[in-house]
Amino acid sequence: MDSKIKIACIIDDDEIYTFTVKRVIARAEIAEQSIFFNSGASALDFFKANAQKSDILPELILLDINMPQLNGWQFLEEYVKLAPSLAKKTNIFIVSSSIDAEDYARAKKYKEVSDFIAKPITVDNLQKILSKLPN
Repeated sequence: MDSKIKIACIIDDDEIYTFTVKRVIARAEIAEQSIFFNSGASALDFFKANAQKSDILPELILLDINMPQLNGWQFLEEYVKLAPSLAKKTNIFIVSSSIDAEDYARAKKYKEVSDFIAKPITVDNLQKILSKLPN
């Protein structure tokens, strides 16, 4: 695959999932680099601290909904406020084990959310995500 993004960001508190998704991203060859946060709060801190540094902001966020402290929905609420001040537009995909129709409907209410993907994520999922991203 010749098109690839520079940075993918994964926000998920499940260590086994993040280990797996790291390998899937490498196999799918969608990103030069991946950054991982085990909570919405630490990811938000990163975005606030680096809002004007487009070279280290990701093009893609894979966001889990169910996390302690600051869950995915709470992260989104704060991210939406922060997004206009960020030096780079980031595409957010919610990745969740939830199959609740309310979660899908809630995700669609955010223009910042590109899509909702059920876990486990696969090489095929990632390549489809990459094809949806603006060049």
